[in-house]
Amino acid sequence: MPTRRIPSKTPKVRPAKRTRRAGSAIVTFDTVRQVSRSLPHVEEATSYGTPAFKVRGALFIRLHQDFDSTIVVRTDFDQREELLAADPETYFITDHYRNYPWVLVRLSHLHPAALQDLVRMAHRLAASSKRRSSRR
Repeated sequence: MPTRRIPSKTPKVRPAKRTRRAGSAIVTFDTVRQVSRSLPHVEEATSYGTPAFKVRGALFIRLHQDFDSTIVVRTDFDQREELLAADPETYFITDHYRNYPWVLVRLSHLHPAALQDLVRMAHRLAASSKRRSSRR
């Protein structure tokens, strides 16, 4: 009988690529907006006075208020550790985020394909946490 592979709970996000090929798009917050708004039940909002995206009221991504071209992305601690280890020039945290499931991402270093994965992962986590909290 063939073995059935069970996907891990944590979706994998491709590490950002350090080099860009000719013609490769540069990621901006407008790119983040396009990807985020293409997902179901997403609303554009604000958080700490900056543009943000929520799924059914749960925040999953926002522009950081203090760093230029940096976004704050919902994640889980295991995925965050993998991202930080794989590419510390792109993914980082400050002391403030140490105990929270969020990662900061420098858009100038992020490959467009990695952005797609990152936004979808954050959306999925926020949507599932909102469903769990609404069941109580």
